[in-house]
Amino acid sequence: MSETLRVTALFAITALAEILGCYLPWMVLKRGATPWLLLPAAVSLAAFAWLLTLHPTAAGRVYAAYGGVYICVALVWLWLVDGIRPSGWDLVGGSVALAGMAIIMFAPRG
Repeated sequence: MSETLRVTALFAITALAEILGCYLPWMVLKRGATPWLLLPAAVSLAAFAWLLTLHPTAAGRVYAAYGGVYICVALVWLWLVDGIRPSGWDLVGGSVALAGMAIIMFAPRG
């Protein structure tokens, strides 16, 4: 697997862990779901924090670039979980965010 694909996949998995860790408490607080969902939410957020440590560059750069992937994964979540199809503007914004991530993560460093 190429380094670019590996880093992008790691970002996507990291984003899923964060989104799930935030979505489950939202379900408890907004939709009255069982408070037991807070346990897998905590595990998911712990996994999110651990996954951030696996990224191959400085923490600040990872956090900055991660935001772009998070936006795109959140849009996929919007579609698949919330059942709301992203608008054209959502897709443009997600593309811009991914371009920003690529510039930050894959720019030549000297």
